[in-house]
Amino acid sequence: MAAESRMILYAYWLSSCSWRVRAALFAKQLIFEERSVDIVKQRDQLSDQFRAINPSQKVPALVIDGETIVESMAILQYLEETRPSPSLTPNTPLLRARMREICETVVSGIQPLQNLGLKPHFETEEQFQRFTKHWSERGLQTLEDLLVKSSGRYCVGDKLTMADICLVPQLFNAVSRYKLDLNKHPTLSRIYKHLLLEDIFDKTHPKNIKPMK
Repeated sequence: MAAESRMILYAYWLSSCSWRVRAALFAKQLIFEERSVDIVKQRDQLSDQFRAINPSQKVPALVIDGETIVESMAILQYLEETRPSPSLTPNTPLLRARMREICETVVSGIQPLQNLGLKPHFETEEQFQRFTKHWSERGLQTLEDLLVKSSGRYCVGDKLTMADICLVPQLFNAVSRYKLDLNKHPTLSRIYKHLLLEDIFDKTHPKNIKPMK
């Protein structure tokens, strides 16, 4: 493992992808500095300065071990491989596959379709909301069906994994921003309510993050 160096997380406080990384860093008890990149009002991500950090001009980006890693799932996997304890992956191939099913459903099937960057491509706010709610609801139903098979106390059995770290920020978006009703998905709702009480999600929740440059 590379020698320890100062960790800097470039993130936006309301970004679900940023929250994933923030939660993983907290779970692994790592000390880091978070630097705010305002992707909504100031559009900091479009600056040449930030493009030098992340060519895709998105958050998050993590400076770690003298390198910069972008894309939240790549960051999570790097953390897991270089700081394996406490582990955020299950112990068997099948359970790891179950975890990845949930992660992919969130990361590929829900999050991109909730992205505010899509809004300018719709003629009206109503069209954007209808599109986003439809695909988000479909994703929530998929998660419900997957969790019926895999869940215990957490998304995969009784161990906190990357699946939980992906799930919570996206459901927060679905409920707070798009007013989707989780009560239609009892297993999903049960796990989400439980996870919100865990320190990992309470301490890293957007409500507790003060944007700083």
